[in-house]
Amino acid sequence: MSHDVEDPAAGSQAPNLDFEGTTPYEDYVQADVLTHLQHPLSEDPGEMAFLVTTQVMELWFTVIVHEWETAAKSLRQDDLRGALAALKRSTYELRSLNASWEPLAHLTPAQFNSYRSALGEGSGFQSAMYRRMEFLLGEKSASMLVPHRGAPRVHDELEKALHEPSLYDEVLRHLARRGEAVPQEVLARDVSELYRPHPGVEAVWAGAYGAADGSGEFGEGAAEHGDVVRLGEALTEVAELVWRWRNDHLVATRRAMGSKVGTGGSAGVAWLEKRAAKNVFPELWTARSHV
Repeated sequence: MSHDVEDPAAGSQAPNLDFEGTTPYEDYVQADVLTHLQHPLSEDPGEMAFLVTTQVMELWFTVIVHEWETAAKSLRQDDLRGALAALKRSTYELRSLNASWEPLAHLTPAQFNSYRSALGEGSGFQSAMYRRMEFLLGEKSASMLVPHRGAPRVHDELEKALHEPSLYDEVLRHLARRGEAVPQEVLARDVSELYRPHPGVEAVWAGAYGAADGSGEFGEGAAEHGDVVRLGEALTEVAELVWRWRNDHLVATRRAMGSKVGTGGSAGVAWLEKRAAKNVFPELWTARSHV
């Protein structure tokens, strides 16, 4: 899609410039809405970049949630191809999300302090769409609904997501239907609780990965593990990019504010260090030690 326009008098190849109302582009993209959502609260010119970057992140959260929900739905239907396609798309989007840190990654404390007061008690951990991402990754916590009690629609959406199976829950149920020995207590767990690693799940992944030779091919009688490994690798790519997101967040925060208390009253860097140390889809990482 081109944003460049040549001389309108250039002949028959010139684009149509005459519309009765708003342009079709505006109708579809809602650009006028998007570009008028910025309302800086300080006089510092750097706040605009902070505000726009944060809004862009929210849009990426939205599309990534869409992809992971699509992947979960596909897995419920045992449509592995559809799930893998959605997971692959989400890796491109995660890379773009992670690149969003670039405008904020080099802030000095003085630069951040010049508009930090405009945030008040605002903090990224209050993002409802990011919380939905975390819930889809199995990072469930009912306490994270509390900040949203004053917004009924948002609270209801989050409560619904809390009680739905995570993406990883759907992965494990799909593997069980394929005949993999996923423990019953994992399949029957309370999906509103934080997912905790299980040695039986680790054994499933280790068995599938162990069936491949050094070239990644599968010997006779082991071909059925190929799909399991392909799913495992797609999830591992997602997990790695989530780790990079968390780590980039940590580094940007450490650079901008050191070890001060975070906005919204969080522990700031200490909180982010704890988050960055955790791996999602944990058995996919520990299983590799047994192959």
